[in-house]
Amino acid sequence: QVQLVESGGGLVQPGESLRLSCAASGFTFREYGMSWYRQAPGKARDVVAIITGTGGGTNYADSVKGRFTISRDNAKNMVYLQMHSLKPEDTAVYYCKKAGTDYWGQGTQVTVSS
Repeated sequence: QVQLVESGGGLVQPGESLRLSCAASGFTFREYGMSWYRQAPGKARDVVAIITGTGGGTNYADSVKGRFTISRDNAKNMVYLQMHSLKPEDTAVYYCKKAGTDYWGQGTQVTVSS
């Protein structure tokens, strides 16, 4: 069965960096795009970044362009979200998702606060 397990969240100060990881299993990882979403309290879950199966194509929400980088390691069935210059408004639960499906991880909390 499909499993997505996020890790790497935590509490950081504004301007700091954090790297999220998502371990995928139960499907042929390299054949699927992957995405990161986030959901802040009281708000909808929004897409943050998307990466193609090969890793050759990426796309980002305007709010994170230039600060966040999505990447993947198909040998390890991992997808990452490197986050720099974090802002309080980046505070949310971050989820990874298998593209084109309704498979989600359990989420990892990112809190940006001084």
